Amino acid sequence: MVADAHVRRSLLAGVLLIAHWVIGATTVPEPSWLWILAAMACVIAGWHPLVTSIHQVVARTLDIDVLMVVAAIGACAIGQWTEAGILLFLFSLGHGLEGLATERASSAISALAELAPTEATKVSGGVEERVAVSALAVGDIVIVRPGERFPIDGAVTEGTSSVDQSPMTGESVPVRKDPGDECYAGTLNGEGLLRVRAARAAGETMMARMARLVEEGQANRGVAQRLTARFTRVYTPIVLLAVPAVVGGLMLAGHGFDDAFLRGMAVLIGASPCALAISTPSAVLAGIARAARGGVLVKGGAHLETLGSLRCMAFDKTGTLTTGRATVRSIECFDGTTRERALAIAEALDRHSSHPYAHAVRDAARAEGTPRLEPARVTVVPGMGVRADIDGHAYALGSPRIIDGTPLPAPVQDRIDALRAGGQAVALVVEEDCVIAVLSFEDLPRDGAAAVMADLGRSGIVRIAMLTGDAPTVADRIGAAVGITEIAAGLMPEQKIERVRAMRDAGPTAMVGDGINDAPALASADLGIAMGARGSDVALEAADVALMGDDLARLPWAIGLARAARRTIMQNVMIAMGVIAVLVPLAALGDIGLGGAVVLHEGSTVVVAFNALRLLAWDRRAA
Repeated sequence: MVADAHVRRSLLAGVLLIAHWVIGATTVPEPSWLWILAAMACVIAGWHPLVTSIHQVVARTLDIDVLMVVAAIGACAIGQWTEAGILLFLFSLGHGLEGLATERASSAISALAELAPTEATKVSGGVEERVAVSALAVGDIVIVRPGERFPIDGAVTEGTSSVDQSPMTGESVPVRKDPGDECYAGTLNGEGLLRVRAARAAGETMMARMARLVEEGQANRGVAQRLTARFTRVYTPIVLLAVPAVVGGLMLAGHGFDDAFLRGMAVLIGASPCALAISTPSAVLAGIARAARGGVLVKGGAHLETLGSLRCMAFDKTGTLTTGRATVRSIECFDGTTRERALAIAEALDRHSSHPYAHAVRDAARAEGTPRLEPARVTVVPGMGVRADIDGHAYALGSPRIIDGTPLPAPVQDRIDALRAGGQAVALVVEEDCVIAVLSFEDLPRDGAAAVMADLGRSGIVRIAMLTGDAPTVADRIGAAVGITEIAAGLMPEQKIERVRAMRDAGPTAMVGDGINDAPALASADLGIAMGARGSDVALEAADVALMGDDLARLPWAIGLARAARRTIMQNVMIAMGVIAVLVPLAALGDIGLGGAVVLHEGSTVVVAFNALRLLAWDRRAA
């Protein structure tokens, strides 16, 4: 890796400096050629900063490398080869450590994508064959044997096993997989043989998307990082102009040129914000990498900062606070429609939907063996349902709003009212604007959701709300089960946006959701958080953070990590600014020499880099 080579060159320069010191301390008289060792250290450690500085001067974007190179050249000009070597050695080592932090953050993610095998065992017509994973198509059946990694994202069609999903979700124990359960590329199969139907192409697996999004996110700078970069660009030329003024002032005060020049170089080193420049990016990258290893995808530094400052959170209900594994409780038919026909129509309309109720419809249709119908011109109506043509007739499936305000027949309305009074959700099957069936669903709260809500309160979240398009009775039942008292039900997507915007008055607000209809609210919140495994592609793209294992317990964990990253940034900034504030006056007054300024200043850069790297091993239990 580039950073490894950078560190190795720095260490080689360090070895030469140690040899210089040992020979000078043990040989009397000191050899006349000894300065050559320090000069070689300057060349080895200073080559990269010199090249970078030349590019910056040409581009007229002066940065910290220019300050360090100018100081080193000045020290060499007056014969201070050892001080120059120490300066460039520590400066180069600090840069190398920053690079290591960046590369470790990147490799921690890219290594995940490499876990997925390149070949898979495909089953076609009862015949098994080994094929390249890139050749698999959506719908293909693959066999995953015990001890093998899943080559593709998909759903189990046959078999039962436990699967180690820790690389993907951060779960510490294997998860049982039965027919219908989803599995992810790169995760490790346990003791059972599984048949899996591919749900995504090889390049679109959740693991591959994680790697891509983190790579993009690393280029997304946070507010603190942008301010630091802007500060150093303005600060650098100011320091370069101030140093000659210091030297000239000291000479006018009666100091000799050598003394004044050395003090000026010490001021230059002390005022250089090296540690400040790496204080934020190193912590941000380490935080993003640690989050991804824990099953939380943060798409950039700005989003990590926002995550650490959250005060309010709004949750969608279905698939977010609930399991999303709803079951069809009843099917009430009207106008002579049979149960089999109503369920077959519903299955056709919901065949490719990611909505949790769609899974319930497909499960029910599969269990009852309903005939397969082929829909055409399928159209999703956000917040309402889906429309399509089947056998030349127009059908719709969704909430009562799907019929565009047409009054419902009394028997249909009575049935809907009775079901909702019992806390069940309902969906209408509509043929040519006529309701032919009412389906009822029951969805259960996620295990541990109530504990998560309490944990969020302890994490500093002062306001938690549920925003759902479902009926008030259903929302109230789930809210009571998970411990949320602020509930807004029956909302359209635009109404969720209004609620989220109103919550932002109380502080930075996150919206947590999984469906297509949640995407506008996710985008309008200060921070959008998507349920990554079951969430729709639209929700994942609109969100700033994704919980890759659909584990709500990752939320307070991620907030704790983001707040730790914010604390680390503040610690690094205070260390960097504190060293500058101490070194500049000491150097100007001559109370610290060039060598001491070099050691203290570059030492602070090393401290800042190591402090940021601590985030890669962050553990909330130990925090």
